[in-house]
Order: sequence, then C-alpha cells, then structure tokens
Amino acid sequence: MHTAVTRTDRDRPELRAAIEEMVESGFTGVTLRVNDERGEWVGSAGVGRRDSPAKPPENGHVRIGSNTKTFTATVVLRLVAEGAVGLDTPVADHLPGFGLDPGITVRMLLQHTSGVFNFTGEYYEDGTFAPGIPATTAGREWVDNRFRTYRPEELVRLALSKPARFAPGTDWNYSNTNYVLARLLVEKVTGRPFAEEMRRLVLGPLGLSDTLLPETAEIPEPHARAYYRYEDGGRQTTVDVTRQNPSWISTGGDMISTTRDLHTFISALAGGRLLPAPLLAEMCRPHPKAGYGLGVFVQQAGDDGATVITHNGGMAGHAALMYGTPGGGRTLTAALNYVDDAGLSMAAAFQKATQRLVTEVFGGGASASAAG
Repeated sequence: MHTAVTRTDRDRPELRAAIEEMVESGFTGVTLRVNDERGEWVGSAGVGRRDSPAKPPENGHVRIGSNTKTFTATVVLRLVAEGAVGLDTPVADHLPGFGLDPGITVRMLLQHTSGVFNFTGEYYEDGTFAPGIPATTAGREWVDNRFRTYRPEELVRLALSKPARFAPGTDWNYSNTNYVLARLLVEKVTGRPFAEEMRRLVLGPLGLSDTLLPETAEIPEPHARAYYRYEDGGRQTTVDVTRQNPSWISTGGDMISTTRDLHTFISALAGGRLLPAPLLAEMCRPHPKAGYGLGVFVQQAGDDGATVITHNGGMAGHAALMYGTPGGGRTLTAALNYVDDAGLSMAAAFQKATQRLVTEVFGGGASASAAG
C-alpha cells in the first residue's frame, strides 16, 4: 500500500524548486518521487512532449538505461543464493564459446573489474576514443539505425575482438559488455530466457507490473517523449526517438520502468527483501576506485549525509534516477526526458541536478557519478 501522495508546494517547496530548476537548465520534463519519514511526495515540471503544454505523466514509463544493471545484478545474486552459480566462479566455465580470459569471475562482471572492452566504445586516459558498435557512434547514423536488432552474442563478440583494458581484477572500468555477459550467463545456468528469470526472481515477487524488458521498439503508455538532436548538412535536426529498438544496449540498459516501480525495487533491495544479508553486503561493498559494488554505486551524501545505494541511467532522451538508504527507508526516484545529442550536452546539467536533488533529500552533497 502506498503512502498518501502530497503535491502541494507548501509541503515540499525545496523539491518543487529543484525540479523547476532542472527544467530551466534544459530538461524537457522531470517527474520526481520521494519517499521518506514525511511520507511520499510526487511532482512533475516541464512538459511531456515538446508540442504540448501538458506536464509529464506522474507515473509514466521511462527507459531507465543503466539502472537495468542493478536489476540484472540482483538476478545474478539471487541465482548465487539458489546455488545455481558461484560469485567467484570463472565465467568461461559456463560460457566456453567466447574465448573469455579464464581469470574473469562472475563477481568481476558485476563490479566492472573484468577488463573487457566496452562495446559502446572506450574512452582512454589520453583522451582518445575507440568506437564500438556503429549504433553508438551517434549522430544521424544512430538515428537511422535505431530499429536494428542486435543479438547479445554479437555485442559480446565485437567487444572480445578488441584488446582488454587490463588484466582481470587489476583495475576498474565501466563496461556495458560485462552486463551482456551476465545476461548470457543467466540464460546458460538456468536454461531459460533472461526476461523469464527477471520476472521469476525480481519483477514477480515485488509485483512490478510496470517494469519490463522490451522485445519491440514500443514503450507502454503513458510516457513522456524522448528526443535526439544531430547535425545534418550543417543544419541541426531534432527527432523524436521515443520508439527505438534497445537491443543495441541489451542488459547494459534496455529496461523500462516507472518512478513508483523503481522506488519499490530500490526500497526492497536496500531493505534486504531480495537478497540474503551476506550477499547484500557483498553487493554494497564498493570498489575503492569508483565506489561501485555489484550493480550499484555506494556513496555518502556529503560529509554528514546518509549513505546512499544508487544507480542512474540515460537512454537517448530518457533518463532515470534511483537512490535509497540502507534499509530502504528513504528513496528518491525520478524520470527525465530531454533532447540528447552526440556531444552529451545535457551531461553537466544532469550531474548538477542530481547533486542538488540528493542534497535536498539525503543531506550533504553526494557525487552524481552514477550516471551511465
């Protein structure tokens, strides 16, 4: 049962001001949901589509991008709890056909310490960029190919044809490939489709009826619109990209959800209702380089603020925020829609906005490095 929703400016003027500022900074629309000791507050600002004055739907569907990784890691850890796979088992034992480094373990996939090349492209320390699949070179090429279907194996094989970033376990590097391998691992050890296991282990038990792994380009109603801008012949063109085939990112970021379902999920996860305590502790033990555990970032909301368990995600004009405190008693979830582009021109505004929201809800000034 959900706490009564309050929406008046009088109740939470600081939250209303924060989302209005986000719209002023360039976001098309924002919906924010906060659950804490004061109850539940839901508010929206901006518009759901550029050709209408209507605000974004208050529990609209949104492509959640890399928040998918937290769901995926939870599925893997529940299979660990069932004894289907070991956290420190070599992945190659289960997926022998890819020529994986035998030193890569299941834990390394979930923590981004495998060293495997990121199929969406790699940024190196010297500033160079090594492109991945054509879909993610961005610009008009991405727009023109956004309905193409990629198989997970295709993404993995492309990544494994590139040099590894480092030897397994010796460093940290965020790579979507890790989570596509996790998907294939789940399917191999269970003999069932990944979406089926997601429903069995996470979506079903929590009653997340508005969360799905899409198999088409559609997104259920209601939803705000997502946009993408590119240069074509010296002219800026903006396209509605709400409909797209997310197989190009696979379990790196293909899921759809709502702010209510994200709240239910992060609250249950942080509250120990999905994983046994020892595995939840493993999940929330951060790598020293990036603060990344197993499918979550673990951060302090400033010097005297709360610890937060989080993952954010962006997906070509849609984005989602998801934060919860240990125990799950306080959460912040949000759905954003905006005009994306190859230059990621909204990145700075995204980071500033998440810092502001986390400060308001959890105290202090948490880092927003969980975007991805």
